[in-house]
Amino acid sequence: MSLVLFTTGVILGILLAETRLSRAHERRLREHGAVMPSGDVYVALLVLYPSAFVLMGAEGVWRASETERHGLSLATAGGPSWLASGIVMFVASKILKYWAIRSLGDRWTFRVFVVPDAPLVTTGPYRYVTHPNYIAVIGELIGTAMMVGAPVSGPLMLGAFGVALRARVKFENQILRTIADAAASRGRTHGSGIT
Repeated sequence: MSLVLFTTGVILGILLAETRLSRAHERRLREHGAVMPSGDVYVALLVLYPSAFVLMGAEGVWRASETERHGLSLATAGGPSWLASGIVMFVASKILKYWAIRSLGDRWTFRVFVVPDAPLVTTGPYRYVTHPNYIAVIGELIGTAMMVGAPVSGPLMLGAFGVALRARVKFENQILRTIADAAASRGRTHGSGIT
């Protein structure tokens, strides 16, 4: 049980550090004239993302305490190591996420901002996929469910978060199309940057 508590605490600490970074970037973006388009599902993501980790951690603690109480072992003979597999998934996801953050620099935030006259970021993982940060976030959720042992709340929260994330991606893609159309009508090869 203490391993689940420790893992959940570390994950929530990382989330708090990322929140602080996002807010610092938001302040800088606003100072440079960035605007937030209306229609974002930010509030749903704001609630679901941290709630997913808390609920998965709570389920993991409950399952671990029940296992300890009944004198059972969480290990399955010859089966997969969910903890080890979850760690690998979580770390790989964080590497991708921090590559995306590094590529965006001060333009990375939890919210969507449009930076007037800034080119779109097409370096780092953005050279290969449009939304690498969201791929990483899904990996974080899957990895966490595996690490803490949350076979019920993990898939449920992943599904709920996935619905909100799908709406976010649709929103961002609409913004990107609007920016590209505006740039094309002005005869430019790049448009405003979206974060």
